[in-house]
Amino acid sequence: GLWKDTGVRMEGDAVQSLTVMFLEMWNAIKKTDTDYTAYFPEITYTAKQTGYVQPYADNPLDDEHTGENVYMNILNSAQEYAYFITPYLLISDEMNKAFTLAARRGVDVRIITPGIPDKKLIFRMSRSFYQALLTEGVKIYEYTPGFVHAKSFVSDDVVGTIGTVNLDYRSLFLHFENNSLFYRSNIIAELKDDFLSTQAKCRQVQPY
Repeated sequence: GLWKDTGVRMEGDAVQSLTVMFLEMWNAIKKTDTDYTAYFPEITYTAKQTGYVQPYADNPLDDEHTGENVYMNILNSAQEYAYFITPYLLISDEMNKAFTLAARRGVDVRIITPGIPDKKLIFRMSRSFYQALLTEGVKIYEYTPGFVHAKSFVSDDVVGTIGTVNLDYRSLFLHFENNSLFYRSNIIAELKDDFLSTQAKCRQVQPY
């Protein structure tokens, strides 16, 4: 079937952050590299975009839930809208509260999930979270052409993320993951357009 995903190409200094994230994960269990300088060649470039980008990683071996914290911080700061695309929706009570509180204060909160699953059990579990969110004003859409594997988030035409962090327990707490946070960058408009064009191919889920 159809597979919907989202990616981003980065050039410049931000790539060094991605390199460090890879090496730290590579060395998480057994130290094979101690000096990273060999992996940072001097490259001359001219920035093609405005704004800022900050790649970040999430590590299950520490006590920081970076992926969830970033999502909740953006939700808690949202004023107008917060749009998510995620293949799985199995969230903690804290994340559920962040979604519902944003919707209650008038933020247009929307989530796109797959209409056709890759894992039927996870699909059913994701749907079990729908009703509590819908009754609080969160809008949920299922992507009807196929499976949506994208993990992207955009809010208020100001901030967005792309990466590997799903809205599910394993991704948020048990996996090595990485995302990139974009602030006032040109890519924010592209993320919003991608969400709305994807939503146009979805069916809206109604509370029952």
